[in-house]
Amino acid sequence: MHMDEGRDAPAHFWSLREEMVRRRDDLPKRLAQVAAYAIANPDDVAFGTAASIADKASVQPSTLVRFAQAFGYHGFSELQEVFRDRLRDRPQSYSARLDALRAHSTVGGAESETAALFAGFCDAAERSVHTLRERVLPADIDAAAALLARAETIYLIAQRRSFPITTYMSYAFGKLGIRSVLVGSAQGTDEETLAFAGPRDAAVAISFTPYASSTLAFARQVADQNVPLVVITDSPFSPLIPRGGVWFEVVEADFEGFRSLSATMALAMTLTVAVAEARGDL
Repeated sequence: MHMDEGRDAPAHFWSLREEMVRRRDDLPKRLAQVAAYAIANPDDVAFGTAASIADKASVQPSTLVRFAQAFGYHGFSELQEVFRDRLRDRPQSYSARLDALRAHSTVGGAESETAALFAGFCDAAERSVHTLRERVLPADIDAAAALLARAETIYLIAQRRSFPITTYMSYAFGKLGIRSVLVGSAQGTDEETLAFAGPRDAAVAISFTPYASSTLAFARQVADQNVPLVVITDSPFSPLIPRGGVWFEVVEADFEGFRSLSATMALAMTLTVAVAEARGDL
């Protein structure tokens, strides 16, 4: 008998993922850690060992068993099969291609190392955009665009690696005749700038693991001021996700430990132009 109150275990990855997101606030801390890791790294869960997955999720291997049983599976291997089924119809995995590139780069000298580096970053960008297509629904983009189109001023909040995205959006909004404020002043007056935001405005907040503390603080500030909020982050378990508003999950693939912003930029460009189009329909 399954341990999750007798319910059947989800048979498909996306059903399981939806269930993990739905229950994120009710899971015990350690199980929530596993859920956050599994959602962010489904390929690693599909092919990793229980020991390696537990180590990366910072839990004990026995926690993986409890996690699987909490969602109705007999054990972790049964849950892992659901993650593997998601990949069975795919062509050769991008990870396998990257492994081949790395192997090639070790035998051909400097020129092949450069070629492999270039190919690796391009491949990571392709993986990122592929994942974006899987996880973002056009209806959610429409909802976010409609929310932002109604705003008198759009406040753009991001720091560190995410700052280039809001910088681009500020530039594009200006070209499109949409009033926006780029948060990230050199003089450190962002809190005062955001104090002007109100319910007739809107904000976009972007941050990924490890989440920028200032972005989290500014997002809480505008939320407390009843400012409608659109969030771009990397997990349903992100502390940036608003109680109201619209949020998007963007997971960027990495190459040799470096993550690009390919998928995030694609979403930002889409969202920015969609806001302009939505304003034309108001």
